[in-house]
Amino acid sequence: MTGEAAALYRCTITHLRTRPVRRSFRYGSYLWLVDLDRVPRLPRALRPLASFAPRDHVGDPGAASIKQNIDAYLRQHGIDSAGIRVLMLAGARVAGYAFNPLSVFWCYRPEGGLAAVLAEVHNTYSQRHVYLLRPDARGRAEAGKELYVSPFLPMEGEYRLLLPAPGDRLSLAVTLVSDGAPVLIATARGTRRPYTPLRLLGYSARYPWAPLRVALLIRWQGIRLVARRLPVLPRRDRDPRPEEATR
Repeated sequence: MTGEAAALYRCTITHLRTRPVRRSFRYGSYLWLVDLDRVPRLPRALRPLASFAPRDHVGDPGAASIKQNIDAYLRQHGIDSAGIRVLMLAGARVAGYAFNPLSVFWCYRPEGGLAAVLAEVHNTYSQRHVYLLRPDARGRAEAGKELYVSPFLPMEGEYRLLLPAPGDRLSLAVTLVSDGAPVLIATARGTRRPYTPLRLLGYSARYPWAPLRVALLIRWQGIRLVARRLPVLPRRDRDPRPEEATR
């Protein structure tokens, strides 16, 4: 991200399930890209439309900032956080509600190299898990599945992620592979625009209550799959690690 401390991506998000039934859907939304050392302070009248709170992401919900929690997480995993610059891609809390199926944190060393990427997954059961990744030059990484997300997908599997640092264009993809074949492919694609109060008002009008809308769309798709008699797999919880704690 060059220059501005915050940017907005108007996105198209797609989900494709390949089995046991093939089904796809897409929806429009918008995401923020924020330098966590320069989190924007919105005019008072706009604050219900966007806020960024530690309780919505990894770490101590009572921490002073999201950046403080990211620094602590990196140190816990043997990464020197001194001087680290973190860019967060996520949806904001809107009207008191936050839900991010995926938040991504690009963590840069002071000299500019990428120290790590954190992919934080939230499910609809108020659980979360952070995947610590070290992508290659094209943003590709792999991680074993650690969190129950969909009641229609097995816990067993591996994520193949494409998370290049966002520039003028955003192009992310997450593929869940099970038994050697993809069972779910999710993508987010969009175009970056600098944050301005007017632009936020426009996106908020086009996609009102964005996080709640996303949560309801996911649940609606689940209802439709149940109606097609897709078997529901039992939820298997594990003892959460600190970064997986429920909100």
